Amino acid sequence: MAKIEIRLPEMGESVAEATITSWVKSVGDRVEADEVIVEVATDKVDSEVVSEFSGILVKQLFSVDQVAKVGEVLAVVETDQSVPETFVADTPDIEVAVSNTESLPEQSSGEAVDNKPVSVAIESAVNEVVSSLQPSGQPKGFISPLVRSIAAEEGISEQELGQIIGSGLDGRITKHDMMAYLERRSKPTVAADTVAELKAKPTPVPPLQKPELSSSIKADADDQIIELSRMTRLTADHMSHSLQTAAHVQSFIEVDMTRVVEWRAKVKTEFERLHGEKLTFTPLFFEVVAKALKAYPMMNIQFDGKNIIKKSAVNIGMATALADGNLIVPVIGDADTLNLVGLAKRVNDLAARARSGALKPDEVMKGTYTITNIGSFGSVMGTPIIPQPQVGILAIGAIRKIPAVVETDQGEFIAIRHKMFLSHSYDHRVVNGALGGLFIKYIADLLEQWPADRKV
Repeated sequence: MAKIEIRLPEMGESVAEATITSWVKSVGDRVEADEVIVEVATDKVDSEVVSEFSGILVKQLFSVDQVAKVGEVLAVVETDQSVPETFVADTPDIEVAVSNTESLPEQSSGEAVDNKPVSVAIESAVNEVVSSLQPSGQPKGFISPLVRSIAAEEGISEQELGQIIGSGLDGRITKHDMMAYLERRSKPTVAADTVAELKAKPTPVPPLQKPELSSSIKADADDQIIELSRMTRLTADHMSHSLQTAAHVQSFIEVDMTRVVEWRAKVKTEFERLHGEKLTFTPLFFEVVAKALKAYPMMNIQFDGKNIIKKSAVNIGMATALADGNLIVPVIGDADTLNLVGLAKRVNDLAARARSGALKPDEVMKGTYTITNIGSFGSVMGTPIIPQPQVGILAIGAIRKIPAVVETDQGEFIAIRHKMFLSHSYDHRVVNGALGGLFIKYIADLLEQWPADRKV
């Protein structure tokens, strides 16, 4: 039998941890390959963790509402399948610990073995190996009278002694090895235990700690105390981290959207008839931003504090409001390769599944730039916080009818125009004001020069 560690997989760029929301399988349950064991959630997306092998769930290392780091072991599954070494719990470390251990002095019958310390690495290795060994028939090497007396007292046969890996000279079994084996021996294995027994003895998990209230804030008797949800708490941490990390600076520009508004009003019915998708303003914004990122590739970068990573793919995040007031940012990958129909399909699909909680982990990963439409809430402009490790985010304000001066060949006139503000937040550590300003000026020009005769 091999023990398989089920670890928390990578959940998205800049996501280092996830909260356990539900255990689908209990200790002692049968788990099939690719079957869900546990459900987890980050500030970006809910997800499921599966087992790659069939077996019995023998250990849970986290309880519901506890937070696990990416790469940490969530559970252990025992399987009788053939398993590559890379999946087996602690296998590489055990082999190194045993093979690289310095030889200990030979024990004789009169020696006080307890005075001969054994390294923690050896003890841990022995404990892990003993649990999965099969009988080998005969013990290896010389067996001291002390070890034989312990074996006789505990009813251990010669064949059972052959199961024990010794940490002494030439692999001889020491008293420490015997004590470790007896401790393991006293615990029933999965093969011996029934599923009911395993469920009756679930693996203990550390207790949850109650959140501490700030001593500087006092609630009055009639005040309502609302504990932050998991997503809100994690979002708050990410936002604070970004403000502490990046040198935020903003550029604003007003855009005349009249040509875009009139064109969309003219073609949206035909667009939906031909392509089966509603044509909102969002895919239009994605199209021009993708073009701007190709024209100004130093906005399509990431910064780790020392190095600039110039991204080859244009992956644009779409900040989406959820019903509970939280935000999630699904990503349209390779946005520069999609036409308007493709962008509309992706925007509508991701927005719908984001609000229904049906996004997949890879759909919130690898964003290189982000757009947030604050105009949908009536805001004219804003100063959005950069999602790390990106270096820019564009806030799109509400489109409003306002009186404006229009220049024509016949002179200047006051007319009603559709106007909006673009608010560009960028990291001044690596993006200077010229680049930040030119970037949104390029976007504004594309929108103001929108071709009135464009086909759908």
